Amino acid sequence: MALRKNWSHEETIVAFNLYCKIPFEKTCKTTPEVIKLAALLNRTPSAVGMKLGNFGRFDPELRQKNISGLKHGSKLDQKVWDEFNGNWDKLTYESEFLLERFRCERGQETIEADGVEDIPLPIGADIRQEATVRVNQGFFRKAVLAAHNLKCCITGLNLPQLLVASHIKSWKASDEATERTNPRNGLCLNALHDKAFDRGLMTIDTSFKIVFSKELYEAYPENIIKMFFRDYDGHKIIMPHRFIPQKDFIEWHNQFVFKGK
Repeated sequence: MALRKNWSHEETIVAFNLYCKIPFEKTCKTTPEVIKLAALLNRTPSAVGMKLGNFGRFDPELRQKNISGLKHGSKLDQKVWDEFNGNWDKLTYESEFLLERFRCERGQETIEADGVEDIPLPIGADIRQEATVRVNQGFFRKAVLAAHNLKCCITGLNLPQLLVASHIKSWKASDEATERTNPRNGLCLNALHDKAFDRGLMTIDTSFKIVFSKELYEAYPENIIKMFFRDYDGHKIIMPHRFIPQKDFIEWHNQFVFKGK
């Protein structure tokens, strides 16, 4: 019987990348993304599924739902979890860069989360800021949409072409290391409500309830407002299954973007 090959640091980083991009219930050997990553890493789908399940041990949202993940992980799993949560920007780019390297070595096609377009990764020795931003934004979109099961958290709309991974605390104001690529700084919104959120015409409070501004209600015809906005006012968002929005990001949006009730 062949000895099992230990997971390397690079392989574990790539596995966590996929963990972020698919719902936890899809972290199993039959999921297409798991099968593709297994081929990329020259491992079995079962081994990759177990590695993804190991990360579930550290996920606070899963613990709140009494989902424990797999119990027999390694110290390396904890190390990679902490590395991502300590510097999302750096580890996001590194994981995407490694994915591209493995793809080039194996001649494999791009791994995609269902319904989410991939952003091509530039190949070359120079890692430029523009490339980093573009790649990290692509990861952020996939992670936020996957956390919300590809559904708008306001309306439940599930057409990926009309969904946006909205930053709660704006990209410009966010800390480069810990906030810009952090999926807990995101909401999955349809294009209309994303624009309203970005312009301060709506927000969510720290109880995750939807709040629309007085300005919005005063400016437009009642029937249009009721259909697209008032019917959702005061309702709780459809909560993501992981990466629950951090309250400090919400408070920032309430204070610096929202135009008031």
